[in-house]
Amino acid sequence: MPNNPSSNEHTSATGILSHSFVLFGALGDLSLRKLMPALYQLEHAKLLSPELAIMAVARSAINTAELRLRVEHTLNQYIGADELDPSSLSGLLQRLHYCQVDLTQAQDYVALEKALTSWHPQVTYYLATPPSLYKDICQHLHTAGAINEHSRIVVEKPIGHDLASSKVINNALALYFEESQIFRIDHYLGKETVQNLIALRFANPLFENQWNNQYIDYVEISVAEDVGIEGRWGYFDQAGQMRDMVQNHLMQLLCLVAMDPPSKLDANSIRDEKVKVLRALKPIKEDAINNHLVLGQYTDGQFKQQPAPGYLNEPDANTNSDTETFIALRVEVSNWRWTGTPFYLRTGKRMESKVTEIIIHYKAHNHFIFNPDQAKLAKNTLVIRLQPSESIALQVLTKEQGIDTGMLLRRDPLQLNLAQTQTNVRIPDAYERLLLEAIKGNQSLFVRRDEVELSWQWCDQVRRSWQSGNKSLAPYPVGSTGPQEALDMIQMYGHHWYEDCDEN
Repeated sequence: MPNNPSSNEHTSATGILSHSFVLFGALGDLSLRKLMPALYQLEHAKLLSPELAIMAVARSAINTAELRLRVEHTLNQYIGADELDPSSLSGLLQRLHYCQVDLTQAQDYVALEKALTSWHPQVTYYLATPPSLYKDICQHLHTAGAINEHSRIVVEKPIGHDLASSKVINNALALYFEESQIFRIDHYLGKETVQNLIALRFANPLFENQWNNQYIDYVEISVAEDVGIEGRWGYFDQAGQMRDMVQNHLMQLLCLVAMDPPSKLDANSIRDEKVKVLRALKPIKEDAINNHLVLGQYTDGQFKQQPAPGYLNEPDANTNSDTETFIALRVEVSNWRWTGTPFYLRTGKRMESKVTEIIIHYKAHNHFIFNPDQAKLAKNTLVIRLQPSESIALQVLTKEQGIDTGMLLRRDPLQLNLAQTQTNVRIPDAYERLLLEAIKGNQSLFVRRDEVELSWQWCDQVRRSWQSGNKSLAPYPVGSTGPQEALDMIQMYGHHWYEDCDEN
């Protein structure tokens, strides 16, 4: 590869448009199901530079023509032939090239470096591979001379399975790349509504001026999945929901909800504020574990009116497994903004429906002048939904219409549905935004090393507490909202999960 960038570019990998994109694991599930459709949508939206070239890297003995046929078949499958624009499809396929590489064999990287010799030196390497291969890939790229100060690397989660293993991975990356060159993906950060959370909080004084413990009673962050293991038994049984979901997705959402306003909307300013939240997380010690944590595991039940097996009855299951498929946590952020306002985190598999929501429960007025029987209605609730539909709704109190209703109150939503209010705008998939920002060199939507390690540090401590306390698993049937114990835990503090609130 050429060693010098064009004369009009800076010497940092950040903030420079990349014209060379190398995708490792190009024929894997993530690439075919998510990344190729995302690249097509970016092509269709004319957001890719005309100069961008894409090198697909995998072990299969195919050529560029066969790669393009396979990608075209994939796009027909995941986007739909009737929705594909022929010109955009052709444009993406022409960008694609293929290089066969056994990722564990150093000599194969020499052929890759040679294939890239005439390409633009600002290369983005995307590792859609298991994290166990990150070190080998980086080392072999370095040995082949395929890394320079203008290269950047994009890596997927999980970054380890605990603090110690995350440091091993991060150390391996740091041997060959500066932190400004490393883009760690958490795809939740690419979701449109997550971006809207930043705008909602910091562009609207109505919300930000009351975004603290003086006005907010408690916060829920729920990620419910209706799917089970889906062939990932080997991985998931070693991980569980704490490692698979809480350590990354829920921690990132918690940080965005709880952080102070950044001084600027740049990568380090935003990530500095998220790190402050992680440092302020109160440990959950063994003597408090029963009041702050519920672990569950799904049992046989019904999903869409069909029988569905429990976790221990899934194909190839370890019938003695004590892995949690559900977790609910009461989390406290010990700082001036949030002390006294708890955050309830909850995530589970094989739940009633797939939904991701952030619920802000505001405090009630001390003095209620309306019908005392309706006093339970006297709280406003802000509902930020990330999936399945992306929307923001503020539940407010209004008068029941009619001349015979007196001053009876009712709850109504002030609703912002992104798909309905911006009908001419397609809501992009998270990977579209993340790919584009990586190509542009913007790290704002990616996770910094200290974020990863502080999150693992807190999660590891919680795991040690529940293991020392021999915390048992609460059963819940497939198709439910989780174990009864999760409801008992939150009600212990006078709170309710949003779907259980009487005022809904």
